[in-house]
Order: sequence, then structure tokens, then C-alpha cells
Amino acid sequence: MANRFVLNETSYHGAGAIQEITAEAKGRKFQKAFVCSDPDLIKFGVTKKVLDVLDQDGLKYEVYSEIKPNPTIENVQDGVEAYKKSGADYLIAIGGGSSMDTAKAIGIIINNPQFADVVSLEGVAPTTEKSVPIFAVPTTAGTAAEVTINYVITDAAKNRKMVCVDPKDIPVVAFVDPEMMSSMPKGLTAATGMDALTHAIEGYITAGAWELSDMFHLKAIEIIARSLRGAVENTPEGREDMALGQYVAGMGFSNVGLGIVHSMAHPLGALYDTPHGVANAIILPTVMEYNAEATGEKYREIARAMGVEGVDSMSQEEYRKAAIDAVKKLSQDVGIPADLKEIVKKEDIAFLAQSAYDDACRPGNPKETSVEDLTRLYESLI
Repeated sequence: MANRFVLNETSYHGAGAIQEITAEAKGRKFQKAFVCSDPDLIKFGVTKKVLDVLDQDGLKYEVYSEIKPNPTIENVQDGVEAYKKSGADYLIAIGGGSSMDTAKAIGIIINNPQFADVVSLEGVAPTTEKSVPIFAVPTTAGTAAEVTINYVITDAAKNRKMVCVDPKDIPVVAFVDPEMMSSMPKGLTAATGMDALTHAIEGYITAGAWELSDMFHLKAIEIIARSLRGAVENTPEGREDMALGQYVAGMGFSNVGLGIVHSMAHPLGALYDTPHGVANAIILPTVMEYNAEATGEKYREIARAMGVEGVDSMSQEEYRKAAIDAVKKLSQDVGIPADLKEIVKKEDIAFLAQSAYDDACRPGNPKETSVEDLTRLYESLI
């Protein structure tokens, strides 16, 4: 069986990358942008950095800001109607995963109107046309939505997140500019950074992993492990490295899948509105312990990439523990809670476990799992 790899047509990296938006828009003969960005980014002037670039070169645009932290079906449908009225011919998504996921869903539905209910996009939908072209400008170093073929939309009526996978939704150009991330508060920097680490580790051990994806994931783990603490302290070097590390992780996991860390995190976001990165960070070490027996020698390489010394002289049990301990230490150092006690209600665990089992990420887990296993994992964290 052939392995497929899908990436952006073009990506720009480094301080000032957003200045390239003008050349790309003009080169592609685009006429008007539909800008998707959330209210907080607009309020604190982050979105304005991109709008200033558009203004200085006379590029037309319209801003759509009705985007929630966990975007809903209604968010997307409202956005589709606003796009139709705008006269735009391309999208610019400015923000974290929420803005980009909303833009992806809008772009797909505009060119595939048979999926206007949004629900039918869940899983691997049989779309026939590419999305409206998307320019992606991340403001967090975590989701890597600017380079992935995935997006997540919340079905609020059913308290569940729908994972949608479609190579036709990938942004055509990504502008990964660490200066767009410099205003992130410490908590958000930590959460999104641990989300990126989860992508790298789950992508490395997932059932679909292979040598090309392993290359990206190991490098991403190395970059994130050395730079997340600095990014949380808002050092320029930490910000720039994290911007790259999360992107490299996205290049990998988008093409091979994830596992039950994400399966367990998704229902927490849907039911409690828990920040996705926080949920992943709390769950990751526990699931790493659960998966260890199904990972061969991979935890040795995770430990090495995390900066653990002397791994070649360790036993399998020792390097597996070292990898998990290194992840726990990084999470603790950046201020992530150690458990789900303040989030999960015991009476909700049955619903959470079933939702996690039904999640699209679950089949990628390296170890076969069950609803009962997932129940025990949740229970161990409260």
C-alpha cells in the first residue's frame, strides 16, 4: 500500500513572514479576502497586524469574527452565509485552531454545497472540490492547523466534537510568523505548546507511522522540548523555535493520524469547553504509560529527543519511564495541572469514554483499546 503525504503548496517562516501575504495574493490574482479571526485577537490588536499589511497595499477584505474557542456547526453555517454575501474569492484565517478550523469548513462548504449541514463532513467526507483557497496565519504555536488536513467542529446539541479529515481543505499558503505569537499569555503558550508535543509523540507512535513521518515527529519533539519553556517566558528564541516545532509536528501527524490522547481530549472540550492543549497535556503521560508495551523501542528515541542523557545504556523499562518522566517534567515546568480533578465529573465518565471510543483518532492508537479501558484511564485522572 502506498503512503500519502500532503503539505502546503507554500509556507513562509520567521519574523515578518506576514509581509509576504501581499505578493501571494497579487500573484494568485485574488481580489478580496474573507478574514476569519476571533473576537479576542481583534480586541487585542493581533488581527490588525495582518489587516495593516492588506491596507498598506490596498487589498480588499471583510472580517468575520463570530468564532468561538471550540467552533460550532452554527458558527460555520453563519460564516458560509457571510462569505456568500462578501464577494470574497479567498480566505485568510488568523488565529489558533478555532479560526483555521472554521475557515476550512467554510471553504469546503462553499465549493461543496451538498455538505452545508456540516454534520456530513465528519470523518473522511467524499468531497469532490478543493476548498476556497486559504491563507493561514497562526497566532498560537500548537495546533499546526495551517499545515494539516484536519479540522474539528463542535456539535453543541450532542456535546461532541466532529473530527473532519479532508486533503482538499489544506491551506494553500501558511505564514508562520513568531511575531504573531508574541502576545500569547503564558497559560495559552504552555497549553498550545503541549498540544504540539502531543501531536509529535502520538504521531510518532501511531499505527500509521512510517519513516518519513518519524523524521518529522522526532525533530518536532526535540525542538519543542528545548524551546517551550523559553516560549512561555516569551523569549524571541523560544517563540521562533516553537513556531517551527509545532509546524514540523503538523507536517507529520496530519498524514499518519494520532491516538487516544486526542480521543479523550475531544469530549472534554465539547462537554466542559476545556482548552484542547490543557486536556492533551494532562492526559498524555497517563496514555503514554498505557501504550508503552505496544511501542517497541520508540520511547528510547522519544527520551533522547526530550534531552534525556544516557538512554543507550538504559533497559527498555528504564527508557520508557525516562520518556514519560521527561514529558511530565516539561508539563509541570510550564504550569499544566497534573490531573482532571477540577474538570471531570464522575457521573460523566461513561459518556466521555464512549465518546472517546467513537472518536476518529482512536483507531490510530498503537494499542487496541475498549470503552472499559478508556473508562479506567479517565478514572485514574480524577
